[in-house]
Amino acid sequence: MKDYTQEFDKFLAMLNNNENFGYARFSDGEINLLKSMKVVLHDTGFICGDDVGHGRYPAEEGKDVDPEKHPHVIAKLHDCLKARKPNYFKGLACNEDNDVCKDDNILLYQQEICGGDEEHQTFANLFINANYPRFMNEMLPVLQRKKDIVFVCNKNADVSKIGLNVVKRFDIGNNCIVNDFELPAKINEWIKENDIKNKVFLISASTLTNFIVHDCFMEHPENTYIDIGSSLNPWMGLEGWMYSRAYLQHWVLGKLNKYGVQEDTWS
Repeated sequence: MKDYTQEFDKFLAMLNNNENFGYARFSDGEINLLKSMKVVLHDTGFICGDDVGHGRYPAEEGKDVDPEKHPHVIAKLHDCLKARKPNYFKGLACNEDNDVCKDDNILLYQQEICGGDEEHQTFANLFINANYPRFMNEMLPVLQRKKDIVFVCNKNADVSKIGLNVVKRFDIGNNCIVNDFELPAKINEWIKENDIKNKVFLISASTLTNFIVHDCFMEHPENTYIDIGSSLNPWMGLEGWMYSRAYLQHWVLGKLNKYGVQEDTWS
């Protein structure tokens, strides 16, 4: 059994103690790809397998992954979830997310792919939803005061207003899962060539984030790699969060919804 609050405490302590780790999130988008569903997000709607609907997804939120055209993406994601290494943590979607993942046993589904290694399984929503104020008030200040940051984010993002010491930036474009598939290898090469150690990589790059965290931590565990999702997007000049991130709508815009107070449970 894992506790939503205690797990946050664990990662905060690792940051404070300069203990390097990798943390990648497997949330609803990753679940759909793991199930080999076609996933498309565009400016007026979405396609998710056989489910087609309306929505608003600006360019930085855009996605177009077809398992038949991009089987290497699906295979790579499975590899990331199966992988094991000390301090390589996999954030899993829990049963509270079954309304978006369309699966009442979503945690068990991911655990079966993991094939064990529960010690390194944690919550996909660890830094958002009910823990989001703690991320902003407790974890972000540690990153601001104590860490050299390597930022991986959309090319249109402005990271200058977050108060971080960004020593290097890697940009992604739209539909980065497909179009920037080679970026993890490029980042690894940069780390090797420049003997990069004890830096914190903050990564906001859709499912490509999973690949970056996995590949870089497996080869260079002397740094920390954190999947931050869209948690800082309101301060990066991006707008997609306003339409598709309910927890940010709750905390930033004051629009009350369940995600703003959701505490995930492990069962």
